[in-house]
Amino acid sequence: MEGGLRRRFTSARVAVWLVIGVALLSIATGLVTTAAGSTGGGLFGGLVPLAIRQTTTYTGTIVGFLLLIAAMGLGRGFRAAWYACALLVPVTVVHGLLQSTPYSLPLVAFALVTVPVLFVVRGRFQRSMELSTAQIATAAAVVGAQLYGTIGAYALQDQFRNLETWFDAFYFTLLTASTVGYGSVQPTTTVARAFSMTVIVFGTGSFAAALGILFAPIVQNSFASALGKSSTSNIDLMEDHLLVLGYGHLLTESILDELDGSTEYVVVAEDTDLVDELRERKKTVVHGDPSDEDVLERVGIDRAKSVLVATEDDAADSLAVLTARQLNADVRIVAAATDRENVQKLRRAGADIVVSPALIGRMLVRAALDGDHVEELADQLAGEPSNKTLDDF
Repeated sequence: MEGGLRRRFTSARVAVWLVIGVALLSIATGLVTTAAGSTGGGLFGGLVPLAIRQTTTYTGTIVGFLLLIAAMGLGRGFRAAWYACALLVPVTVVHGLLQSTPYSLPLVAFALVTVPVLFVVRGRFQRSMELSTAQIATAAAVVGAQLYGTIGAYALQDQFRNLETWFDAFYFTLLTASTVGYGSVQPTTTVARAFSMTVIVFGTGSFAAALGILFAPIVQNSFASALGKSSTSNIDLMEDHLLVLGYGHLLTESILDELDGSTEYVVVAEDTDLVDELRERKKTVVHGDPSDEDVLERVGIDRAKSVLVATEDDAADSLAVLTARQLNADVRIVAAATDRENVQKLRRAGADIVVSPALIGRMLVRAALDGDHVEELADQLAGEPSNKTLDDF
């Protein structure tokens, strides 16, 4: 029990929620501290200069928003998101100390708790980020447009009002490309105005492309998850879950009805139409071969508590059982044998328990011929707990 509690509180899902909590606290601390203002010497009696305290108030809010973005990637199991969180969470601790206000103490304490949890579950986040050619090109276009505007504006600084530093040039480029406006930095000559027009065209074009190509898939995945059509929703964060390998119309349907709301599970099925149907019914399903090692690793065979195999194809079930046992020697595997002679084959493949509908039929026949306990056996098979177990017959 103690080990189970330890796993529960150091799971990947807990780590994600802790990071979200740190992010929200960082944003809230920055906003509250900004509203309250930095006065006096702070918690450390003036050891932290006022300018640093004021600066970290604003940058702490920015770090909070960055952490929220990283938490989204963490929830999808991305390794890069874990690195970002491992870097940003300690930064929030530093920010909280430098802000030197009573409001930052909860942030520091929460972040200090999150750091060790992140490192304990670091092995759970191994998914790589695979960007398409269009996404890479779009990101390069955004960076290129900002560099073009910044370098060009700095080179023409004499033709701009209030543009003296590289930061002023970047400030002008960002405001112009985002169509916010020029602000205090304004072009004063025809050449500078013409250059500003090109910054508007390149900057807004790259931002629009980024919204359409980089962020549209995130929105689409969110809608798919909300509609129950996402095939990998939360699978990366599942632990001690049940894997249902294959789909048999005789048994699997009732199994899924029994599982809904009681435990986390993933169904692996090959039939594309069946997969679409299950997704429409908001079942957690992955399309693939139940005996494929890559597919089983993707659905977390190494973290699964148990495996259930109950199709009408004993040969396919044996192969799925054998693969699951090879990938996880400790997982509990339960299988159903359509033909009674295949019970031992499934056991040799690695199943811990094999249930045969034919065996149940044989028991019913014996009960009927003997004339004893027929009603009790029927009640037992129907789920009546007060009667004798099947072993008693």
